[in-house]
Amino acid sequence: MLTVHHLNQSRSQRVLWALEELSLPYQIVRYQREKTMLAPPALKKIHPLGKSPVIEDNGEILAESGAILEYLQETYDHAGQFKPADARQKRQYRFWLHYAEGSLMPMLLMKLVFVSLGKPPVPFGLRTLGGILGQGVQKAYLNPQLETHARYIDAHLAAQPWFAGEHISMADIQMSFPLFALLSRGGINDLTHISAWKKRVEMRPAWQRAIQQGGPFEIPGG
Repeated sequence: MLTVHHLNQSRSQRVLWALEELSLPYQIVRYQREKTMLAPPALKKIHPLGKSPVIEDNGEILAESGAILEYLQETYDHAGQFKPADARQKRQYRFWLHYAEGSLMPMLLMKLVFVSLGKPPVPFGLRTLGGILGQGVQKAYLNPQLETHARYIDAHLAAQPWFAGEHISMADIQMSFPLFALLSRGGINDLTHISAWKKRVEMRPAWQRAIQQGGPFEIPGG
């Protein structure tokens, strides 16, 4: 049986979603974030990087969300439901699988860091300066970049309901974490098509089962 090493409020939620979509049996080993919001040291006993998600399957340990989702699709999606067969859609599928962590998520993490510079655990005497620095970087660089990416994604979803076409795929599952984060902390209005996509995700029974298994999934705003 597959084992998911699941950290609360983390990227491993999308692995649970994928497993539910595939109707695969699995067990969960649960970890709670520390006060610093970092993963606990116990995860390093499973994988040297100490990050989540990590899965175990047939004695093999696999990390990295995109790699895990591709593995699950290639190994268990025998009907090819979660990867398009059409060549053009397959190119879209590959792009969004890599874009999620390669382009979008780094900017969202940067935004979280710079928003936090004026707050604990930054030392009290440095918070004012940190807050000014953080606001400056966001205004000059991060916010315009996020706006460009958000409009690009929203326009893509205006033409089709899912990232690789008319049907849901692993690309949608991979994009779920950064898009939930974007809507929560991006500060960008009128993302009509992304919001509609999010509603479609939340209506899926497999998503709802994954939330029941993994616990509440709410990404704090910046």
